Amino acid sequence: MSASDFLVEERQARIAEKLAASGKVLAGELALEFAVSEDTIRRDLREMAAAGLCRRVYGGALAPVPPTAPFTERVVEQPERKRALARAATQFIEPGMLVFLDASSTNFAIAREISSLSGITVATNAPLIASTLMEAVDLILIGGTVDRRVGAAIGGKALSDVALLRPDLCVLGACGVEAQAGITAFDLEDAEFKRVIARRSRSVMTTAMNEKLGTAAPHDVISVAECGRIVVEHDAAAETLADIEALGVEIVRAAEV
Repeated sequence: MSASDFLVEERQARIAEKLAASGKVLAGELALEFAVSEDTIRRDLREMAAAGLCRRVYGGALAPVPPTAPFTERVVEQPERKRALARAATQFIEPGMLVFLDASSTNFAIAREISSLSGITVATNAPLIASTLMEAVDLILIGGTVDRRVGAAIGGKALSDVALLRPDLCVLGACGVEAQAGITAFDLEDAEFKRVIARRSRSVMTTAMNEKLGTAAPHDVISVAECGRIVVEHDAAAETLADIEALGVEIVRAAEV
């Protein structure tokens, strides 16, 4: 290994440490710190992104989001935090609405909250969410082959089904939420499905636990500006939220757990 190769590896290792510590790096700041050109830093970030070590955004990079567990495991994790988000989100669901609940463990908690409401119709591509609501509301179940990890139908049949819907509100599941990267997802087909239903809906809302804010998964769904409202935890970082609010998105803080 040449001396220059060693310097590149050392620099990228330090960049990775900074990403792990703060979740975000800026190319200009890194260029000054390492006394190299921004082109050199951009090349570092491209190589790191190709290796799955970061997600590039304009002017820098974000830390990658760790892969999630299968849906059936996620729905039982952190129940109190998700219930707080669900209660804050449910206040925006009104009688007469057609609401789409995307595959999301927090949306599963929302389903439990709205099971006592009347006069709403819920559509979902997640069988576990549908089973929670089957006896409580008018229900539309999107069909097709179910992806076990996503916990929902996301293929061609599902896309064909949602092409017939025009929801009043889409409660979108998100794997990452960041001002520049937008709403992102781990699975390519899931990202495509989310994008289609979001853009067919009159309004879009998502929820984000603290660990999802300021992060980006590999596949783009929609821009943050296309999401009218984001429900966050009571102690979500103000700096991260300020960048999102600057794009015209309403931020709703859940009650403290």
